[in-house]
Amino acid sequence: MWTEIDAQITRLTGERFQSQQRQSVSGGCINQGYAVSDGQRTYFIKINQASLVDMFEAEALGLQQMLETHTIRVPKPIGWGTGGNSAYIVLEWLEIGRGDTHSWEEMGRMLAAMHKCAGKDAFGWDRNNTIGSTPQINNWTADWAEFYAKHRLGYQFQLARRGAHFPQQEQLLAAIPELLADYHPQPSLVHGDLWGGNAGFTASGEPVIFDPAAYYSDREVDIAMTELFGGFPPAFYRGYNEVFPLDPGYERRKRLYNLYHILNHFNLFGGGYSSQANGMIERILR
Repeated sequence: MWTEIDAQITRLTGERFQSQQRQSVSGGCINQGYAVSDGQRTYFIKINQASLVDMFEAEALGLQQMLETHTIRVPKPIGWGTGGNSAYIVLEWLEIGRGDTHSWEEMGRMLAAMHKCAGKDAFGWDRNNTIGSTPQINNWTADWAEFYAKHRLGYQFQLARRGAHFPQQEQLLAAIPELLADYHPQPSLVHGDLWGGNAGFTASGEPVIFDPAAYYSDREVDIAMTELFGGFPPAFYRGYNEVFPLDPGYERRKRLYNLYHILNHFNLFGGGYSSQANGMIERILR
């Protein structure tokens, strides 16, 4: 496998690469991650089983699309492929550290600038991708409420039927058009999986976001997720609202949007996420 990866890097960069050091690093909950170096250049490589190569291809395409907005830094995708029984993605290596108040404000401003990159008249993406390792359906849909009910919450409920009990799921899905009535967001390019583990800063304090599940969406899905799992500092939201103030009603919508991620966590990890999801559904329907 490593021979194939070295050859792929050589072909794509035009510079001979032969890895000499391979250090295991965090690749998230789904993948194995490695810092791979030839002594002069270092790349970040994620590895999974060969059948998941499409997941890495979609990640690379999402990163490239975000990169082309020239707004917020993401790791540059180098390439992807398979070797033996494994699939891999090769990314620019970035030393990730901690940010200060100014850095968090700048991250908010940069994300807002990316969210202003519209250019689409429907919600979705040119292909399906993944949220974690769960398929994420991105069929282009003109109506936001229809897209969210069918391809986000509806699909997660379908996956959850194997072992969960969500007694109010049909009531919730039927209520989404009313919950989102008179709200007409523009389709914005979003990260799609923006929690604290997928954001950081370079050694110089430059904001970076990574591991996307990109698509065109209501931008508020990104902001809502930043409030899950510990949340981002207040400086982030100050910076964001300076550039692209949130619309009225966000506080009501964010629980609906974060339900998608809690359902996905149930489908990935099980445990108490089902009771958390049911509690959220009850509050949304009140």
